[in-house]
Amino acid sequence: MKKDIHPSDYRPVVFKDMSNDEIFISRSTVNARETIEVDGVTYPLVKLEITSASHPFYTGKQTLVDTAGRVDKFMNRYGDRKKK
Repeated sequence: MKKDIHPSDYRPVVFKDMSNDEIFISRSTVNARETIEVDGVTYPLVKLEITSASHPFYTGKQTLVDTAGRVDKFMNRYGDRKKK
C-alpha cells in the first residue's frame, strides 16, 4: 500500500440539515467555519440544504409535478396496463 496518501485530519463532524434541523455526526475531513456543542462535546459544524432526512425520495413524500395536464393525458392514453 502507498504511504501518506490518506488525510491526517479525519475527525468527527456534525452535519446539520437546515430544512428540518436534523443533525448527525460522521467522520470527515471537510473544513468547517462554525462549531456546535452536542452532548457537551464541541464539533465542527457543516450546514447542508438537503439530506436523506429531508429529501422527498428518501422520506416518501415525493410529489408529482403536473405541467399542463401531461400526466393526465398520459394516463388517459395509456392507462394502467397492470389492470388488463
